[in-house]
Amino acid sequence: MFLKSIASTSLTLPGDEGKVPRLCFINKMDRMGASFENSFKSILDRLNKNAVRFQIPLGLEENHNGVIDLLKMKAYYFEGEMGMEVKEAALPAEFLAEAKKHRAELVEKVVEHDDALMSAYLEGKEISIEDLKKTARKAVIANKLFPVFTGSALKNKGVQLVLDAVVDYLPSPLDMPPVTGLNPKTGAAEERKASDEEPFAALAFKLQSDPFVGQLTFFRVYSGTIEAGSYIYNASTGSKERLGRIVRLQADKREEVKKVFAGEIAAAVGLKDTKTSHTLCDENRPIILEPIKFADPVISLRIEPKTKADQEKMGYALKRLSDEDPTFKVKSDQETGETVIMGMGELQLEIMVDRMKREFSVVALVGKPQVAYKETILGEAEAEHKYIKQTGGRGQYGHVKIKIKPLDKTIDPEDLPKNTSRDGSFEFINSIKGGVIPQEFIPAVEKGIKEALERGIQAGYKVVDISAELLYGSYHDVDSSEIAYKIAASQAFQDAAKRARPVLLEPIMKVEVVTPEKFMGDVTGNLGSKRAEIEGMEERGMNKAIKAKVPLAEMFGYITALRSMTEGRASFTMEFDHYEVMPPNVAQGIIEAKK
Repeated sequence: MFLKSIASTSLTLPGDEGKVPRLCFINKMDRMGASFENSFKSILDRLNKNAVRFQIPLGLEENHNGVIDLLKMKAYYFEGEMGMEVKEAALPAEFLAEAKKHRAELVEKVVEHDDALMSAYLEGKEISIEDLKKTARKAVIANKLFPVFTGSALKNKGVQLVLDAVVDYLPSPLDMPPVTGLNPKTGAAEERKASDEEPFAALAFKLQSDPFVGQLTFFRVYSGTIEAGSYIYNASTGSKERLGRIVRLQADKREEVKKVFAGEIAAAVGLKDTKTSHTLCDENRPIILEPIKFADPVISLRIEPKTKADQEKMGYALKRLSDEDPTFKVKSDQETGETVIMGMGELQLEIMVDRMKREFSVVALVGKPQVAYKETILGEAEAEHKYIKQTGGRGQYGHVKIKIKPLDKTIDPEDLPKNTSRDGSFEFINSIKGGVIPQEFIPAVEKGIKEALERGIQAGYKVVDISAELLYGSYHDVDSSEIAYKIAASQAFQDAAKRARPVLLEPIMKVEVVTPEKFMGDVTGNLGSKRAEIEGMEERGMNKAIKAKVPLAEMFGYITALRSMTEGRASFTMEFDHYEVMPPNVAQGIIEAKK
């Protein structure tokens, strides 16, 4: 399917979480087998019923010459080097009937969003292009209309008109409500309007290594202005940095600017401590904007430098790459001393290893992909542990009793008692009364449990979705110490977890396989052998699309098997969906292998 969306990764329902206005571009109309109508139909079927044709192609495959603008009823041709010259012309006679039919549908869809235009339309009056554009813009911003454009991006056919449509239909910062955030000093919610007069507030959304200027920090200015050479306050870290240079980037071209204003996107050169999702703002009016949420990695690789010369360079390269991409993580295996890289898929890790070689001149050896399993518990258990160590001098004494159970995620964190802390998938409840454990040792107990979570229960994988309650304990006036309570809490957690029905969790991927119908039986049978849960099938042009949920561990090397069983004619897409309890027989094999 030749479909690519602009301004968003997908066209989901209008009530989706982001509520981002968007338009769609149906690409590759010059390729063999291209079908604008089939692609448009798939948008209506799979994405949203409110999609509307604003253009149709002038011919398909080798006869694709340009596009037809249905609002203006004009043909557009793209001539010269890479289609740089846009020429407007009258509609060819053979496309006139089709264009009139689709224009009538377009006008009908647009006037639905304005009562005055609807009345005029029903009275048979001609609606002006300006009125149609104005009403369409309001509907697009309200997520009630999704314009569809077409062309061939590789040959630059239709791209210029799509950029014009971004200006015509997608919102400017002034069309959007004020951005909200939290005051880091008071915790109160605050707003920032898209105005140069407001206090400065911006969000760093991307880091990129540039071979000529070093690290670039891309940021979006929500309010206020900032000048090159001034100091910038990072509300996420509480630090200040000097903003040396500001550049505006257009593909591979950089334009240095002295000042940026509300609503603009620019890149800062030389910021050392600013990472993705950090808020940059006015120090006197601080605010922390909503951070970008990233999924946890689901796959890992062991990596080592090929030569000693690569040893130091590899650490630097991995740090730069992990700073750029928050879904790419690097850690050191404490047991083996090996370096492990983690990401969202095989392809991402392959690209990272290739970038190390191309951009940082680091040649690395990699192991086989490993799935990022997790562990949790299904039951409740209590455990008590005393850590007592007596030496010639001062001894060590820590005594705790804890209770663990699965974390109840339905409870709003704001409704939790004051003696409770919740950190992602871990909750710690302090139920100590009467000072049986001094208050200064409580954080050590929580830290000990957190360290035990990292070590795992059965197979050494991180433990998630746990609620731990500190019930009781005791202390010694002289020998009690933070390290003693940390060790006691860690051991008590291990003892309790082994009796709380521990299980392994595995990442489940959302998989869609598009295959010719004659291979459908082979493909579904193969998916079934991979513990897949088939969710449905649908027509996709001349092919069948099979939707399934499949454990990630079963999908390594799948593309090779799929191509061999379908004569190379099938393809598949895969994305992370959720974690799920692993079947006991499969989990036992993983546990034995780790041992």
